[in-house]
Amino acid sequence: MKLFINDIPILFCTRENLQEISWYTTLIDCDFAGVRSSSINYLDDVLIRNAPKEMIRELFELMTDKKLGKVDSVTVEIRDLDKVKEYIKSVFTIVKAGGGVVEKGDEILLIHRLGKWDLPKGKLERNETPKIGARREVEEETGVIVELGKKVCSTWHTYTRNKKYVLKKTNWYKMRCIDDTYMSPQEEEDIIDVRWMNTDEVRNALYNSYRTIRYVVQEYNKMD
Repeated sequence: MKLFINDIPILFCTRENLQEISWYTTLIDCDFAGVRSSSINYLDDVLIRNAPKEMIRELFELMTDKKLGKVDSVTVEIRDLDKVKEYIKSVFTIVKAGGGVVEKGDEILLIHRLGKWDLPKGKLERNETPKIGARREVEEETGVIVELGKKVCSTWHTYTRNKKYVLKKTNWYKMRCIDDTYMSPQEEEDIIDVRWMNTDEVRNALYNSYRTIRYVVQEYNKMD
């Protein structure tokens, strides 16, 4: 479960899988302080220990409401990942989305939206499966006809809508270009450019992107 809030990655892991404690810049022990404590200065890589499940919602709300611009990552030490997943899904409204990494030869397809390079994606329609929705969104946003391939990964991130906290799950799929004759940006979705990029161009573009997107591309590059 890879989760991003305001483009900051959150990792849940057991004590056995933690890095050496000295690796973390900010250490928060929930036996002594809450995540909203005014005494905490959030910097670099943050470790939260002895966290009750109720604290997870408080952490998500804090990170959604407040830009923690000096934080690189947050690690939360837990005992049972399945119980944490169940709790998270129980306290947030879940929105499902789909997107794709579209390939043509040695190039992949990126879009430029709201000042950053991105991958095509969007919310699923009612009763739509992730695979069908992902392909539809890619084709609508880029004008490229694609063939669906294997799943790359899933990402999660939070945002607020009508003063309620929403948890958005995006399923990402590998896709192959069938026809890009009518390739063009979907302007009503604030997309201003659609472009095929080789490995070096993608690497440069991802400097002006989101950590979520960099993670998806990294997972895509691990595939056969």
